[in-house]
Formats: sequence, structure tokens, C-alpha cells
Amino acid sequence: MARKFFVGGNWKCNGTSEEVKKIVSTLNSSQVPSSDVVEVVVSPPFVFLPLVKSTLRPDFHVAAQNCWVKKGGAFTGEVSAEMLVNLDIPWVILGHSERRSLLNESNEFVGDKVAYALSQGLKVIACVGETLEQREAGSTVEVVAAQTKAIAARVSNWADVVLAYEPVWAIGTGKVATPAQAQEVHYELRKWLQENTSPEVAATTRIIYGGSVNGANCKELAAKPDVDGFLVGGASLKPEFNDIIKSAEVKKSA
Repeated sequence: MARKFFVGGNWKCNGTSEEVKKIVSTLNSSQVPSSDVVEVVVSPPFVFLPLVKSTLRPDFHVAAQNCWVKKGGAFTGEVSAEMLVNLDIPWVILGHSERRSLLNESNEFVGDKVAYALSQGLKVIACVGETLEQREAGSTVEVVAAQTKAIAARVSNWADVVLAYEPVWAIGTGKVATPAQAQEVHYELRKWLQENTSPEVAATTRIIYGGSVNGANCKELAAKPDVDGFLVGGASLKPEFNDIIKSAEVKKSA
């Protein structure tokens, strides 16, 4: 079965109520391929989740940018998976490199988060990726395999997991992995899944690319066989996000 193209928009820590309303309005009026061709998920900051959820077109879905590693309680400043379920938010992004590096989230901690979120019925966009130093040292595959292993050790059912490969050196820098570089790592990740989970998981799990994706480079990236979509940062706040969603048609015509 073909893997449905997936486009996520990570709004990060950006926006005011008025700006969010404008972004949603643009999304609601955009002409994009149908939901049987592409799955679209946008991820606003926590405080705007109810606003976006209540105003966004029904064929697009909403994700939180993080959630706590276990049941809620005395964890000031955190948001639990149960709260997201209560708000009817179906998706959550976990293990983003900004959280791994700025907040020292370890591979094991991210793995625990993914497992707990799944156990509560959330779908997860799980992020992996190497730094520039790691890439230059030739350890890209080793790094992303270790990050994926920490998830695989805690997760048996991958049906609700999308794996996002985001080379840290390409996030927000304007540098983009070439289509060949992206395909190489996606291929290695799929091979790792085949050898360490199952051929079925490897064949069906969507592996999406993130790292300075924009309207100009998305079609060439989308054409690669193991690139199943994108996790878009800055460009998801702009009208060109529409062009990135439309790149799903490259797969349809392939």
C-alpha cells in the first residue's frame, strides 16, 4: 500500500491571536490536493490550540508541539497527553531538535514521551536528526539510528507514528540537505526499521523531511522515493506552505 504523503507545519513559538487567525484564514481558502492524496497537520503553540482547532478546515488536523512524559500532576509548566486528548487534539510533535539541544531531552526521554503519548491515543511526529559536527564526523546514520532505536525499544505499534528526519544544521539556517542527502538518510532509516522492527513497519511508516523546506525546493525533495512528506518550520507561517502541500502531487503522478 502506498504511503500517504504527509505535510506538517510547525509554527514553533510564534504568533499572536490576530496573526494566527490570518494564517488559518489563508489555509482555509487554499486549493490543495484532497485528503486521500495528502495528510496536512499544523502545530500552533499550546495557547492557540483551541482557536486553531475550532476554526481550521476539517480536512486539516492539529498537533501540539510537545507533551509531558507521563500522567499530569505536579509538573509546573507542562501539558499532559491526557489534556491534549481532552481538547481533541489528535497529533503531537516529540523529540524536536530544539528541545533535544536547548532542553537537554535525551534519546531515552524522547522514547518514553513517544510511548506514553501513543498509550493515551495520540498520534506522534517523532523527530530525529544529526548536528553539523556529527555529519562532518561521518556519524549521521549512527546518530539517527540511536535516536530511532530509543523509540523502537518502547513502541511496538508504529501505525500512529510519523518519523521526521530533521538535520539540525538545516533547521532555520537556510541550508537544506540536497535531495540526494535526504534520500540517503531516509533510505538508511527505512533499512534500520526493516532490520530492527519488521518489513511491514519499514514499508508503511512515513519518513518525512524537515530543514528549511520551502516552495522552491519541495518538489525535488518530494520526488525522492523514501521522502514521504515534510515537517515545515518558517515556511508554514507563509502562503508558500500551500505550494509545499501541493508537492504531494509529485507522488501521485510518479
